[in-house]
Amino acid sequence: MGRRRSLSAVRYAATVDTTPRTLSSAQTFLMKVIFPPFWIGGFALATVTLFLSPGSWHDAHGGALDPDTKWFFLLATIVGGGFIWWSCVRLKRVRMDDRALYISNYSTEIAVPLVNVAQVSENRWINIHPVTIEFHAGTEFGSRVVFMPKVRWFAFWSSHPVVEEIRAAVRRATGQAPDRGCGLTSA
Repeated sequence: MGRRRSLSAVRYAATVDTTPRTLSSAQTFLMKVIFPPFWIGGFALATVTLFLSPGSWHDAHGGALDPDTKWFFLLATIVGGGFIWWSCVRLKRVRMDDRALYISNYSTEIAVPLVNVAQVSENRWINIHPVTIEFHAGTEFGSRVVFMPKVRWFAFWSSHPVVEEIRAAVRRATGQAPDRGCGLTSA
């Protein structure tokens, strides 16, 4: 005899979306893998040539550069490189269905159940609006991941809708009412 499923199980199966939808921007690979080595490498190369061959650089009038220029470039390389490393290299590709987040660093993909999500926030001060997802229990990628949501033109200071979309999916997965915050806050 075949297994019988309850009517509620059949209804639930009919409403569960098991096709993961991509939440992160298509530009994530570019920002994570391509941009950092070009920017950091370009500034580092310019800085090295300023120190090793300062005579090869000239100002707008053809004269020698101010000797302090090399120190400015060194500072810009260190600070800019650190910021780019912090803001770009840590980005992940994120997909979601009704049960889990699928998180990838383009080498490895892991599935994290939505019930493991503790908090979802975004940084509106950085132009890519990075979204941070913190977990109750650590994952292979740590206790939090950051991703770049899809670009929205002319929505500078408003919250990205993907933040509330993840929060709502977590509320559904944990059985909380749609209007309750379940500890998921905005930054």
